[in-house]
Formats: sequence, structure tokens, C-alpha cells
Amino acid sequence: MMLPGNIRMAVDSVKSSKLHSFLTMFGIIVGVASVVTMVSLGEGFKQQIRGQVAQSGADIITIRPGRLVNRDTNGEVTGLNIFSTIGGNAISEKELGIIRATPNVKEAVPFSIVTGIPSYENTDYTSGTILATTDLAPQILNQEIDVGNFYDAGENDKNVVVIGRRIADELYKEQAPIGKHIMIRGQRFLVVGIFKEFPSISINAGTDFNRSVFVPYDAAKRINGGSLPIFEVLVRPTSPDQVNSVVDNIRNQLRADHQGQEDFTVLKSEENLMIADNLLDLATILIASIAGISLLVGGIGIMNIMFALVTERTGEVGIRKAIGASNQQILGQFLVEAIVLSTIGGFIGIALSLAANVAFRILTDLEPVINIPIIGIATGVSIAVGIISGVIPALRAARKDPIEALRSV
Repeated sequence: MMLPGNIRMAVDSVKSSKLHSFLTMFGIIVGVASVVTMVSLGEGFKQQIRGQVAQSGADIITIRPGRLVNRDTNGEVTGLNIFSTIGGNAISEKELGIIRATPNVKEAVPFSIVTGIPSYENTDYTSGTILATTDLAPQILNQEIDVGNFYDAGENDKNVVVIGRRIADELYKEQAPIGKHIMIRGQRFLVVGIFKEFPSISINAGTDFNRSVFVPYDAAKRINGGSLPIFEVLVRPTSPDQVNSVVDNIRNQLRADHQGQEDFTVLKSEENLMIADNLLDLATILIASIAGISLLVGGIGIMNIMFALVTERTGEVGIRKAIGASNQQILGQFLVEAIVLSTIGGFIGIALSLAANVAFRILTDLEPVINIPIIGIATGVSIAVGIISGVIPALRAARKDPIEALRSV
């Protein structure tokens, strides 16, 4: 029988036992849906992070404690050293002063996390982060104030705050809670401004600026006992073409202060983006590989059902051989059935992943990106799984002796 006939028979077989076929395809469905969804999420993260880097500017320099990257003798990044940042390291006030005194540094803005839970009228906002920073934060982040104003240099020791857009919506339930208060570590702060919506994903130490309370740096030091651990300093040079020289100068100055040790990280914006991309790629591959185990399970399921079908249809094989069907035709019939099962499972998995992507966009801040090549790869893999899992049962059917097969009729 020609290929179209084999496909029709395979589709009819699936239709005649829908539940049985679905259970057989379940592993393929889960595997394909998981892999496509995870890759889409990873690609979405990348695009959102690129958007943030583009917004902040290509001339932004990031300084963080710990040696996050390894470099060659030319200063080029050769690899990540993620675990070096574990251990509670922080940038000191002295180091902040060194950074600010570096030639051609226009702005150097520290960011510190203040422990505590912001609250309003006895309602704790547990999703919020309290960030201590200076009056130059809007300029360094290149972000506008939506309502009100950011605190100025003369208010760096005042009990005023600027909040992210989500805090206004979720804690105060209004668009412009200017003039209302927020409690931080037992002290009352006045809301003087609300930021416009930030990009959903932040590369700044994993903080969500939309759910952050921005506190003047000196005021935060006061309520924190006189000192603050700085987790990041953002620097803008006086001119974009001075980025490389400023990076080198900062590294040299800090290295000299650390007795020749480079236990800190100075990153250009493109290096920041590269690190974020590499980390996301690694996470995506890891999770997608785990999800890919479902494809293996699905292939085993298809192989098992095909062996069962060969046994059930032994008589049919005998009759077809008796009337002239060749081994190749019998092989093709059963192989096509396995491929149809896995391909249908792959298409269902892709449809589920597309639905999941839509749900993520509607229900969360995530913006997954449909990756057409990965959909093509997933389809090809599901077909390959069908071929691999179906070939042995199909060969067994094709090699059956017609006389022995007819005895089971």
C-alpha cells in the first residue's frame, strides 16, 4: 500500500481509540510543550534584558562585589565565576569614593538593599524591595518619573521615598498616592514620586524596580545604623567614547586598593548583556534537557504500544502477506502509524506551548517570544522519535512468517 494509504490507516487507528492514543502520545506532548515553552521564555527574557540595556544606555558601567567573570591577559571575558559572589560581599563607602574620584566619571550611583518590609496602614508589602540610592538614580537608569518628583540632593537625609508603579497599584490601589506615607523599619516616609513602568526584567542584581521603594541614601544609612552594604554601583563616563578607559581606570584603582587582588567585577553594558545571555542560555538548556526526558518516555510508550499492535494484528499481517503484501509494505504500515502518533503528539505539544505563552503574557510580567526554528526542531524531533520507536516493532511485523501469522486468525 502506498504512503497515503498507510497514513489514512494510521489516522483511522488513532481515531478509533482516542483515549488510548492520547495516553500513548502523552510523553511526546509534555516533552514538546515543555521544551518549546522554556525556549520561548528564555528568548523573551533575553529581549527584555536587551531592552533595558538599550534604555539605560550603552555607556553604563556596572561595578559589583566578587569576581563574577574571568578575563584573559587582554581583559576580555573568558568565562563566568558565578559562585564568587556568594558570601555576603559588598562595596564599601571607601571604594565608592575611589570610583567617584576616578577621572572622567560623570555619575557614580550606589544601590543598597535595606532589610525590612514596607507597609501602609498596617498592610505589609512583602513583594517589595527597599533600595537606597542617591538623587542621580533617574539619570543613571534613564527612567522618567510618572507622577511627582524624585528627591533632590538636598533631600538625601530626608524621610521621603519614590516608589515603583506596581507598588502604587498594589499597595495603595491608586495611580498617584503622592503625599501618602509608607512605613520602613518603624519610621514614616513620605511618598513624593512614582516612577514610570520599568522594563519587566531587571539585570540589576535581580531587583524588580516596579516593586521597589527608593529611599535617599543618607536617610537609609541613618535608619540602618550608620552603614549600608552596597551591592552595585552604576557609572556613566563623561563621554561614551571614554567607557573603555574609565573601566580600565576603575579596575586599576580598585585593584590597587585591594593589594593587587581583583575580587570585584567591572562590566561594560555589552559584557553585562553577554553574561545575562549566557546565564539564560545555560538555564534554558538545563530545563529544556530535563523536559526532553519526557520525549524519551514518550518514545518508549509508542514503542510499547506498537509492539502490542503487532501482536494484536498478527492475523491481519498474515492475510496481507497471503494476498501479496511485501515485507516493505508491512514495515511501512506500522512505521507510519508510529510516526503519525508521535507527530500528532508533537503538534498538540506545540499548540499547548503557544497557549502557555499567551497565558504568561496575560497573567504575568513575562513576555515569551515564539521561536520558529525551535518549533521546527521540536516537530522534527517528534517525527524522529516516531521513527526510532516504531522501527523495531515494524521490523518484527514485517518479518512474521505468513503461515504462522494466519494461524492466529
